[in-house]
Amino acid sequence: MTRRTDRVGDALQELVADLLLREIKDPRVGLVTVTGVKISPDLRHARVFFSCLGDEQQRAQMLQGLSSAAGFVRSQVARRLKLRVAPQIVFEFDPSLEQAERVSRLLKDAMPHDPKP
Repeated sequence: MTRRTDRVGDALQELVADLLLREIKDPRVGLVTVTGVKISPDLRHARVFFSCLGDEQQRAQMLQGLSSAAGFVRSQVARRLKLRVAPQIVFEFDPSLEQAERVSRLLKDAMPHDPKP
């Protein structure tokens, strides 16, 4: 990535997180964390990664809500970041937090339990 795509990606992540917190009123979009953004070198496509609590069904509803808000988010990105071409935004669930929690749990379970003398 170039410095420009890095800067735009960072600004996009911050803006999307703020929009989701303050301006998206869709009931399917609850407490969500924007964990990262991958933006194409030509700045025309952005994958916004998110994490949220809940089961598979709740995540699917969250993704539907985020996908329906993508047009609004794109228009706000173009306006607020003053980009000539606003990137197409696609939301994707980021499983890395769940995976880290699972590994942590497995390590904890694998540790020998030391009885107190």
